[in-house]
Amino acid sequence: MSFEFSARLEERAFDVSLELAPGETVAILGPNGAGKSTLLSLIAGLLRPDAGRAVLDGKVLFDVGSGSSDWRPPHRRGTALLAQEALLFPHLSVVDNVAFGPRSAGNSRKSSRDAALHWLGEVGAVELAERRPAELSGGQAQRVAVARALAADPELLLLDEPMAALDVHAAPMLRSLFKRVLAGRRALIITHGVVDALTLADRVVVLEEGRIAEVGPTRQVLEQPRSHFAAGLAGLNLHTGVVVSDGLRGADGLHVAGHLDPEAVPGQAGVAVFPPSAVSIFLEAPHGSPRNVFPAVIHHLEPHGDQIRVRAGGFMADVTPAAVADLALEPGLRAFFVVKSASVAVYPA
Repeated sequence: MSFEFSARLEERAFDVSLELAPGETVAILGPNGAGKSTLLSLIAGLLRPDAGRAVLDGKVLFDVGSGSSDWRPPHRRGTALLAQEALLFPHLSVVDNVAFGPRSAGNSRKSSRDAALHWLGEVGAVELAERRPAELSGGQAQRVAVARALAADPELLLLDEPMAALDVHAAPMLRSLFKRVLAGRRALIITHGVVDALTLADRVVVLEEGRIAEVGPTRQVLEQPRSHFAAGLAGLNLHTGVVVSDGLRGADGLHVAGHLDPEAVPGQAGVAVFPPSAVSIFLEAPHGSPRNVFPAVIHHLEPHGDQIRVRAGGFMADVTPAAVADLALEPGLRAFFVVKSASVAVYPA
């Protein structure tokens, strides 16, 4: 059975519908304020929508609006929410924290403790069982929080940027843990990390302004983005418009010549995508082989690995420090961003 969700919340301009298959992990991506945490809060029962319906394996979580008013309280939904902060009960030991879910479900003290020790073993934290949360590092506390969430045996696991508060050493260890425990488990995970999405998620949903802007298999979304956020996350240039026979015509009138994807049909909405590494910068408009020439005013330069990322007019170019010096590139300078049409891919939006 699946998870089906549809909800509208006027106050937050939120209107989203999505589905999850059994055993599927979906990454929720999007800029701040896009509605990611609102989505998880609605599923968990921390927010009530103005209208909508959510069903988890045949169990109605809510059905409100249009004359209906079904509402299942959070503790009876079969969901578990794991936030950025571990939020462990400070007065309980680690093992009692993890046993809280089974105990709340009516299990005996012994079976709840056995389940807690099992899951602490799964996350590599058995040796922490008798400690208090104040004695744990950030990474240890988050591992315990994972065990607590899984000990509740949720039908749907909700993860709200669980690695955002961790240092660079703890995050890879927790990512490896999630990869193992999420295998075959249904979950929604909010993340800003490309690595997290690629390693943990079967599918990606991109939210922008309370709406779904893009959805698809993880690698496809990051390699062939159709939304500005996904393109930025993948480090690609993206321009939207209408597909034409030799590329794309932007809403701003800008023509971008490129190679059409087999599914891109002239006349339909589309996106043109190309990497910053394919862009050259000139101070005068060049002539010659088929290429795109975009006049722009440089507004920002920043280090990007061993290159300098130059931003201008909504586009990015990665050039060498020597090129920056030779061209005397600086904010406010008028220049031309140039990319060969062979480096541009056009997809349907």
